[in-house]
Amino acid sequence: MRKILIIGAGKSSSYLIKYLLDKSDTENLEITIGDLNIENAKKLVGEDSKVNIIHLDVFDSKSRSKAVEDADIVVSMLPARFHMEVAKDCITYKKHMVTASYVSKEMQDLDENAKANNLVFMNEIGVDPGIDHMSAMQVIDRIRDKGGKMILFESFTGGLVAPESDNNLWNYKFTWNPRNVVVAGQGGAAKFLQENQFKYIPYDRLFRRTEFLDIDGYGRFEAYANRDSLKYQHVYGLDHVKTLYRGTMRRVGFSRAWHVFVQLGMTDDSYTIDDSANMSYRDFVNAFLPYSPTDSVELKFRHALKIDQDDIVWDKFLELDIFNAEKRVELDKATPAQILQKILMDSWTLGEDDKDMIVMYHKFGYELDGEKHQIDTSMVVVGEDQTYTAMAKTVGLPVAMATLDILNKKITTPGVQIPISKEVYTPILEELETYGVVFKEKEVPYLGYNPLNV
Repeated sequence: MRKILIIGAGKSSSYLIKYLLDKSDTENLEITIGDLNIENAKKLVGEDSKVNIIHLDVFDSKSRSKAVEDADIVVSMLPARFHMEVAKDCITYKKHMVTASYVSKEMQDLDENAKANNLVFMNEIGVDPGIDHMSAMQVIDRIRDKGGKMILFESFTGGLVAPESDNNLWNYKFTWNPRNVVVAGQGGAAKFLQENQFKYIPYDRLFRRTEFLDIDGYGRFEAYANRDSLKYQHVYGLDHVKTLYRGTMRRVGFSRAWHVFVQLGMTDDSYTIDDSANMSYRDFVNAFLPYSPTDSVELKFRHALKIDQDDIVWDKFLELDIFNAEKRVELDKATPAQILQKILMDSWTLGEDDKDMIVMYHKFGYELDGEKHQIDTSMVVVGEDQTYTAMAKTVGLPVAMATLDILNKKITTPGVQIPISKEVYTPILEELETYGVVFKEKEVPYLGYNPLNV
């Protein structure tokens, strides 16, 4: 039996576990799931007796190292900050490792050890990062193979609510970690490249500089810039590209309304609010507005943000019930971002019958035989239910497929890596198509840049 250890049985693990269980007999797999809460694993596994479920505390070095030692390959579905303890054990006991998380500096520092031990440490093999890398490199390599020269690359991803579950004015619900949504874009200006010019968007303007995208069958979306669009420029071999932009997708109108929270300071996570536990939602909003002995909180809000009463943006804030004087924050010593997250979770938590949706869109501009061309590709995946979500599918399936490909020696290049080589992306993208994760591709006239945005 070939032994797979999965550490972490959270929301993104459902498809991962199901895929490996479905393959367990034909691939001769013995699966062990370790989690602090074994009930999480039991819910995903059901009555399947072929799975070993163990209580595993990543900070209990004795039980953690024993579990790693017993495995042939380790899949860490833990929060990114916890991967390193597992990774060090994998080096010690010479085990391959797979994660969906970004490569940290500490993880990259293990590269030489991994290579010396002929170990594959595959990272960033989820959806974003993951499917974005693989789908982009597949087209980029194809363009290069026929002699084309890349001049433009834009990439966008969004975790959204499916159209049938889209029933609020923001056209949005939390499909992943709410905190990441609330603090998105902070920590410095967004940086990208446009027609050979470096461009920067400070956080206080980020949500007012958006790009529109149309996806057949799903309508129009908007995208705001990721913090560092140039992170993968060298990795993708795009050192000489003229335009490079990566962004996050939302439905049109979301960013304009979210900009209000940014302007007021409600997304700030750098300080705590005095007596926050006893605040009402209304008190919280009022704390960011000027004092007035006569004007209501609502009137001050509209005046401060220059929002007309008949503006749809105003209706969006009313829908969130942020002016409610009865609802309490009930968070002690909370930051503005933490309080805003709690308020939004009242309205944006997925309901029992809601479905999520992952949307991805790439633009490739290139020169070939003296002419400029453009290819646009898009992918839409809709979840099944609250367990088998689109997010879990697009994160878990690539992780599972990479794990099996490493065991089957289809992926053999050792070291700390991300899925940008043909050895990795070709078989995984082909198999993903059989699960409905499909990119639609079309040739369009080369549009280049929008002069108004330069």
